[in-house]
Amino acid sequence: MLLKNATVRRKIVITLAYAAVVALLACAPMFLSDFRLNLLGKFLAYGVVALGLDLIWGYTGILSLGHGIFFGIGAYCMAMYLKLEATGAGRLPDFMQWSGVTSLPWFWEPFRFFGVALLLSVLLPMLLALLLGFFTFRNRIRGVYFTILTQALVLIVVTLMIGQQAYTGGTNGITGFRHVLGFSLASPSVKNGLYYISAAALVGSFLLCRRLVRGPFGKVLQAVRDGQNRLRFLGYDPAKYQMFVFTVSAGLAGLAGVLFVLQVGIISPSMMDIVPSIEMVLWVAIGGRGSLIGAAAGALLINASKSGLSETYPDFWTFLLGGLFIVVVVFLPKGLFGLLARLGARMKGGLGDAMAGGRGRAVVGEDHR
Repeated sequence: MLLKNATVRRKIVITLAYAAVVALLACAPMFLSDFRLNLLGKFLAYGVVALGLDLIWGYTGILSLGHGIFFGIGAYCMAMYLKLEATGAGRLPDFMQWSGVTSLPWFWEPFRFFGVALLLSVLLPMLLALLLGFFTFRNRIRGVYFTILTQALVLIVVTLMIGQQAYTGGTNGITGFRHVLGFSLASPSVKNGLYYISAAALVGSFLLCRRLVRGPFGKVLQAVRDGQNRLRFLGYDPAKYQMFVFTVSAGLAGLAGVLFVLQVGIISPSMMDIVPSIEMVLWVAIGGRGSLIGAAAGALLINASKSGLSETYPDFWTFLLGGLFIVVVVFLPKGLFGLLARLGARMKGGLGDAMAGGRGRAVVGEDHR
C-alpha cells in the first residue's frame, strides 16, 4: 500500500511539474520583451534538436556529431520559400543576380509554396539520415567510426553550400526575409505566434519521444545501446531500430531548423558546421543524457547562459561556459538532471529511513506497554 501511494504521489508531482512548465511557456509573452521572447523562441527550437539527439544518443547509443546538417537543411528549405516570397514573382534572389544567374533553378521551383517547403524541411533530412543509416548500420558501423562519418558528412555538405554561391548564397547564406504567408515577420503578433508555435513544437516533440522510449520499444532501444549482440541473438535486427530512430531524430532537427530561421531571419553554412553540431551534443550531455527533460532543459539553460554571460562578461564568457562543460562532463556523467535525480533519491531515502525509525520506536513502545 505504501509503495502504491508513493507511486501515485510521484505521478501527481510529475504531472504538476509538466503543467507548471507549460503554464510558464504560455505566460512568457506577458512578461518578456519582444527581443527576449524571440531569444526564448530560438532556444525552444534548440530544445527540439536536443530531444532528437537524446533519443539516438541517450537511449540508443548513437553519437552523431553531424546533426547541424539536418538542422541546416530544414532551415535552408524554409529560407528558400521566404526568400522567394520576399523577392516577388518574376524576380530572382539578389545573390543569384550578382552571380549572373538568368533564371530560377529547377530545384528552387517547389519552394514557391509554403506547404511544400515545410514538408521538404522535414522529409529531406529524414531521407538523408535514412540513406546514411542504411549504409552504416546494416554494415554494423557504429561507435567512433559512425561519429567520424557524420563529421565527414558535415564537411562535405558545408563545402558544397559554400561553393555553390549562385544557388545557396555562399558564406553569407540566405537572409532578407520580410513575410511568411503574407504576414510581416516584423509584426509583434506574428512574433508571438511564432513563439507559441515553437513552444507547441517542443511539447509535441517531447510527447513523441516520450512515447517512443516508453514501453517495449524503448526497452529495445536501450538494448541496442547496451548489448547489440545479445539483442541479435534474441531475434531482433538492431539496424532497423537504429535507422528508424536516426531518421526520426533528423526529422526533428529539420523541424527545429524551420522554427529557427523563421525567428532569427538568416541561415548560413556556419550554422550547420562541426562546431554547432558539437554544441548540440553538449546540450544533451550537460542537461542529462538519457533524460528527455534533461536534454530539453540543457538546451534552454546553456543557450540562455551563453546569451546572458556574453552580455555581462563579453571577454570571459567563453571561458566560464567552457569551464562549466568540463565540470559537468568530468564530474557529472549523467548531467545536471542526473544530479537532481540523485539528490532527490537521497532525500527520499533519508525520509524513508526516518519514517521506518519512527515506526520501529512506536512498535517497541507498544510491546513495552
